[in-house]
Amino acid sequence: MRLTTSKKKLDDFMEAFAAKAKGAGIVYFTGGATALDFGIRSQTIDVDIKLDPEPKHSFEAIAQIKEELDINVELASPDQFIPPLPNWRERSPLIKKLEQVEFRHYDLYSQALSKIERGHSQDVSDVQAFLSKGLIEKAKLLEFFKAIEPGLIRYPAINPIEFSKKVRLVCEL
Repeated sequence: MRLTTSKKKLDDFMEAFAAKAKGAGIVYFTGGATALDFGIRSQTIDVDIKLDPEPKHSFEAIAQIKEELDINVELASPDQFIPPLPNWRERSPLIKKLEQVEFRHYDLYSQALSKIERGHSQDVSDVQAFLSKGLIEKAKLLEFFKAIEPGLIRYPAINPIEFSKKVRLVCEL
């Protein structure tokens, strides 16, 4: 069992990944890593990432870094669980660029909708923090939900009616 990841370990991960990757690409953080970087949480269990485009030797770098820093790294992003939001890349905030690698937060609206759909207490808390910090807006969140609603049919694990209720409840608060 690996230790939890702190903000310092997340920063160390970015430094080590940029040094070990052999080419240009983008690493998108999502989930606990985003919450950690924005100061919403003090630690996370996993560093969830999406590579797009994938820097060369990414997986070799990740394998080494996991051992060196004693962290969990998972390939996970909102588009695995809900339809991708239009123009999500353009809304993915830049954290920093090191060497040839950009580090970004996966679109916060995508993350929020994915968290709402999942519905765990930590996820709901993260979404409320996104809202209270002004990182996302309720009206836009609802607009983005409406934009992906027709595509929910392609995600059989999702109950579209329940998901809609959860989004509307968050947006009414």
